[in-house]
Amino acid sequence: MLKVKQKDTSFEGKVVLVTGAAGGIGRAAALAFGRAGASVVVADTSVDGGHATAAMIVEAGGKALFVHTNVTRAAEVEALIDKTVAMYGRLDCAFNNAGVEEESVPLGDADEAAFDRIVNVNIKGAWLCMKYEIRQMLKQGGGAIVNTASVAGLIGAPTQPIYAATKHAVVGLTKTAAAEYARDGIRINSVCPGVINTPMMARALKREPQREDRLRKEHPIGRFGEPAEIANAALWLCSEQSSFVTGHQLAVDGGLTAM
Repeated sequence: MLKVKQKDTSFEGKVVLVTGAAGGIGRAAALAFGRAGASVVVADTSVDGGHATAAMIVEAGGKALFVHTNVTRAAEVEALIDKTVAMYGRLDCAFNNAGVEEESVPLGDADEAAFDRIVNVNIKGAWLCMKYEIRQMLKQGGGAIVNTASVAGLIGAPTQPIYAATKHAVVGLTKTAAAEYARDGIRINSVCPGVINTPMMARALKREPQREDRLRKEHPIGRFGEPAEIANAALWLCSEQSSFVTGHQLAVDGGLTAM
């Protein structure tokens, strides 16, 4: 007898915030949370991309709200949380995924303006999001937060020194916050992707096409990852299936860090 696949309702009644959700990993995660029954708040600086992600969720039968947000500005992040609560009444999970990349350059040749931009988004943005998300979750009695770090936050990344430094910082923020708020019922973890087929990676390879073959060979699995594979990891870390997991850095990297 043919079995009908049951609809995933693991996040039914939950409210989930995803930053950097206009494309790539963020969009894949927002769509996945929506399919699993969550009310999804889509946050990004890209208005068109953000609205498109929210529309995709709604068209698939889910609930979504787009909020234009620059995660480097405290007032905008605070307003994002306020709008989330005003619309849906609470915030159960957050996937802090907004981030920017760095052009390949040795540390000694790195540009100060690039340093400020990357640090501002990748570190300050993650810190501000956690700050206001945690404040709301403390009022509710708990929640789950996942931050996008990187394999570059676990190992060295030659020619990507600033990006690597910011992702190591995200790992440090994650571990520290997890220890601080575990007894308050707030679990905080990070996901550490290898090379993923995203618009960000496409831009990097367009600038330096000679890197593609080397990067692919660094993954024992023999390929780059897909955004949906990182989304699946984020959903698991936010779900009750990972209820005893906090302060963890989950490498989703095709074996890159096993080498």
